[in-house]
Amino acid sequence: MSLSSLDQKCAMQTAGDVLATLWRDAGMPDGATGRVGFGPKAPGFPSSFAIGRAAESAIAAAALAATELDALRHPGKAPQSVHVDAAHALAETTGYFTLNGERPSIWSPISGLYPCGAELGDPGHVRIHANFDHHRDGALQLLGLPVGAQTTQADVVQALKSWHALEFEQRATDAGLVVAALRTPEEWRAHPQALALQEQPLVQLTLLDADEPAPPLPWCETSPEQLPLAGLRVLDLTRILAGPVGARTLAAYGADVLMINSPHLPNIEAIADVSRGKRSALLDLAQPHGAAQLESLVRNAHVFLQGYRPGSLERLGFGVAEVAKMRPGIVYASLSAYGREGAWRDKRGFDSLVQTVTGMNRAEGDAFGDPSPRALPVQMLDYSAGFLLAFGTQVALHRQATVGGTWHVQVALARVAQWLWEMGRLAVADQGEPGDVEALVAPWLHTSSSGFGTLRAVSHAATLSRTPARWKCDSVPPGTHEPLWT
Repeated sequence: MSLSSLDQKCAMQTAGDVLATLWRDAGMPDGATGRVGFGPKAPGFPSSFAIGRAAESAIAAAALAATELDALRHPGKAPQSVHVDAAHALAETTGYFTLNGERPSIWSPISGLYPCGAELGDPGHVRIHANFDHHRDGALQLLGLPVGAQTTQADVVQALKSWHALEFEQRATDAGLVVAALRTPEEWRAHPQALALQEQPLVQLTLLDADEPAPPLPWCETSPEQLPLAGLRVLDLTRILAGPVGARTLAAYGADVLMINSPHLPNIEAIADVSRGKRSALLDLAQPHGAAQLESLVRNAHVFLQGYRPGSLERLGFGVAEVAKMRPGIVYASLSAYGREGAWRDKRGFDSLVQTVTGMNRAEGDAFGDPSPRALPVQMLDYSAGFLLAFGTQVALHRQATVGGTWHVQVALARVAQWLWEMGRLAVADQGEPGDVEALVAPWLHTSSSGFGTLRAVSHAATLSRTPARWKCDSVPPGTHEPLWT
């Protein structure tokens, strides 16, 4: 694959260059990025996108922000340095884990990218996300197929021959389902939502209440040997990969993370991995008692992190405006698929779907000379968004500690996809054969006795010089704990 001059210039960027831009754009203290070291480039998974650089820089940004908060807590101590190993960073984004020696499947049999429109002379592709039964059955019903696990991929392929890709996407969106039509990079760049995203920062911070004074940071009144975020109370109302990764990252730096799940909503298999370092409780927010319990938790929290579909928590009384009134001075962090501006501001989406609509799957296939669209080798949008959400949350805490205020942090998967595009493209012919995932992650695996069984998973890739990142408690199933702060 040949690279344009712009791609070549961007491709020469290092992880340090990308980190410096993230840090500068966030308005963090000058000179801090000099305390970050990166390990040598290591074999990984070939891609025309700079997935390794994205992983290293996003993890480094989150870890460095933790050391800045640590420096505020202990002004007499030299600031900690940070090291991120390239292979370790990529290993963390694989999401690799085993339970009792077995690696769970992360995809439903119906999930995937399908050809469509063959009978209409309008060939295209659509991606169906069917990891949850209600999403699977909704898509099958729309196709006129029997709902349930007995329907096969072959049935879906046959049914989609009579559908235009964009029509099926629109009908599915109208029904609240998660389906994406494949677009080329050029088609996406001309899309109104892509144009709306160009105006949004990668990590958006909004001051909600400038009159709230800078707090005394009681959560920082600890010894220098404790983790940087020791005592920080984080409410984690996230379910799918990016949000839980963000909260798990904060937990790795010492935050007291309480995950709140609904007793009526399903979870993904990866909950065993992304629940490390967290306590976990159940609350039904549609019931007055559950809502009252969450409000009590909010009033004693420092961070409220949520990844529900835009509008969902507002309807339950826990949108950003409502939470800011309950707890002035809180940091409210939101994750969305397509951002909060534009025609798709309420559209559901996951990593695989965003890759499809933003042209990444088409571009990746073209780079490898593959006539079929090709997914990225890891769910880099999810993992990068999670690390950037942790970074943005800590930037907001840093601003709060210095100037006060109530803050809203926002990260969108589609904006993260744009960030990957901005890093430039890589020549896949220069990257060698793909590495074996088990071999790649092997040096970084850690075994724990989780509430799901014996969990073997990748440790956090950032090394802090004085207080090594670690999770203080093992992963447990939803509802293991009471909805209370310790």
